[in-house]
Amino acid sequence: MRTPFLFILLVSLVAVPIGGQAPPTEWRQFRGTPTLTGTSAATPPATPRLLWSYDVGGPITSSAAIAGGVVYAGGGDGDLVALDLASGKLRWKYATGNLIGESSPAVSGEAVYIGDLGGVLHAVSVRDGKALWTFKTGGEIKASPVVVDGVVLIGSYDTRLYAVDARSGKPRWDVPTKGMVHATAGVRDGMTFVTGCDALFRAIRIADGKEVFQVETGAYTAASPALEGNRAYVGTFNAEVLAIDLTRRAVAWRYSQPDTEFPYYSSAAVDGSRLIVGGRDKQVHAIDTATGKGLWTFATRARVDSSPVVAAGRVYVGSGDGRLYVIESASGKKLWEFDTGAGIAASPALAAGRIVVGAEDGRLYVFG
Repeated sequence: MRTPFLFILLVSLVAVPIGGQAPPTEWRQFRGTPTLTGTSAATPPATPRLLWSYDVGGPITSSAAIAGGVVYAGGGDGDLVALDLASGKLRWKYATGNLIGESSPAVSGEAVYIGDLGGVLHAVSVRDGKALWTFKTGGEIKASPVVVDGVVLIGSYDTRLYAVDARSGKPRWDVPTKGMVHATAGVRDGMTFVTGCDALFRAIRIADGKEVFQVETGAYTAASPALEGNRAYVGTFNAEVLAIDLTRRAVAWRYSQPDTEFPYYSSAAVDGSRLIVGGRDKQVHAIDTATGKGLWTFATRARVDSSPVVAAGRVYVGSGDGRLYVIESASGKKLWEFDTGAGIAASPALAAGRIVVGAEDGRLYVFG
């Protein structure tokens, strides 16, 4: 662990929105806010056009963050880049020294945080891209960091969920699980909720790391939980999407399609009474949040690991077929698509009228 104190003194943490939509000008972390609902108050154009693209290097499966007119993106070759949102001009580049997988950057105050496949969590200055500190776990980091209450929450393939002090990089606590922690931890009401490869949904108190309760999901779970009201929504590798009642601490409903048995890797978005999620059956699914009944499906040409984002009644989602789709949330009707020519597993980020998404050819695409 390294903690250059001169850089630590520059870091000042600000409050990050906990619930609801991401604000129209920012998308500070994976899924927009710590509740991981994947919704934005931004209003991208009805017919987007490509404004610019940038070769980050290596396949991009990490989703971008947007704050202060800057796009932060991790490339598969291990570089975290900061790009001007308006022009695409490079501001700085930070080399993690390892490959970056699906861990998406999170911005809080004067720092941006990201994990790598060497098991290292990095805190980097947003001003100049210099290291603030690093924290080493015992396994790959594919989960995305979430910053809340002065700590960075991060899961690792070493089977633990960590709370790391956001200023110093020193550990506050860690919770052991019975499997790899692939999913990003959701946060609300002083609690963090995380799914895992041990088929358990856990509720953990952020203040001290005490586990409050568990719910059995019945399957390996790589998707992150979307938290809305008194429920958490998450898909599993058992070809099901679950609604978990946080008050009753039990599964409220299970959604599945009898003619398919494909897992859900995508994390769901909550659009009022609709839950929107991608499936490895090559479809985007809309599910009634109250009953768990299917509302519509939208077919793509390859599996949908990209996590959808909802804004102004539209769903933005990528597919392994290389296309970024815009779908009407109410009906499932296709409104627009763009073919990047390379698979899209990363999730879109929306802010300031822009749509930002990375593709497996290593290019970051920005539409507006």
